[in-house]
Amino acid sequence: MTPAPNLDTIKEAQSRLQGVIHNTPLRTTRSGPLPQGTELRLKPENLQVTGSFKIRGAYNKVASLVEQSHRTGKPLLGVVTASSGNHGQAVAWAARHFGLAARIVVPETAPKAKTEAITGYGATVECCGTTSQARLDRAKAIAEEDGFIFVPPYDDDYVMSGQGTIGLEILTEWPEVDVVLVPIGGGGLISGIATAIKAVNPDVRVVGVEALGAPKAFRSRTEGRRIVLDETDTIADGIKTLSLGHLTYPIVEALVDRLVTVSDEAIMDAMRWLLFRHKLLVEPSGAATVAAVMGNRDHLFGSQRIAAVLSGGNMDPSLLRSML
Repeated sequence: MTPAPNLDTIKEAQSRLQGVIHNTPLRTTRSGPLPQGTELRLKPENLQVTGSFKIRGAYNKVASLVEQSHRTGKPLLGVVTASSGNHGQAVAWAARHFGLAARIVVPETAPKAKTEAITGYGATVECCGTTSQARLDRAKAIAEEDGFIFVPPYDDDYVMSGQGTIGLEILTEWPEVDVVLVPIGGGGLISGIATAIKAVNPDVRVVGVEALGAPKAFRSRTEGRRIVLDETDTIADGIKTLSLGHLTYPIVEALVDRLVTVSDEAIMDAMRWLLFRHKLLVEPSGAATVAAVMGNRDHLFGSQRIAAVLSGGNMDPSLLRSML
């Protein structure tokens, strides 16, 4: 049996998500400092339900837990997760959809806008530390204490399969695409997308984009092993995880063609460009892919047809003021 995620599990996720999420249409752009001959289309997941791609994986996972509860007759008491904000919002939304209790562990530095959105969906928020590992440990402890089910932010077959639906949508709408750019946090998004794309068209290149201050995938590939960073320093809170997941790391190594890093300054420039030229409010993590295209001085992508995933738009108002 082919390990998950695979094309079958991604198509299954697509069926679960039908009528629940938006199929965000690609937006073509021909403006700005793009490499000559490049055709860039944006996948605006900042316009998705809950403001990011995370609803895809979170809903797919929670829906599968509900299905399992119905099959076994074992009650599902609630769900708990750890998140920098977007995954927490998605889990809270999915839990509310199914009438479940939800507890979300976020960093002490989580943007207020994201924590307010989580509580707005009816979940309970708990702040814990500043690193991804600290909040993961706390969320797993809550699962043990309360009998809730832990919903991983990225290291899970159902979560990755849900995120992979983005890859299917891109290929369906633009089968001629040459390169797909994807931001990398814990690796769930790019693992799902790369799995879908390589299963349908192996010739399409998948490129992962990280913040210069959180290069866990880039360093892991350079050193030939899964690296856990000591610290991260970037405005892109959604991709500042210390490491790739145990499940996502081998998928990234096997299916992602190239890894690049971008500076916070380049990310801010991309955010301004997206806002002023395309009227798209995109958070730093989501703008990283556009930063990679705009900063392409070594013709990394060449004269290619490029799809850039804008992973989310849940921006801290104070950061927006700073950007402006």
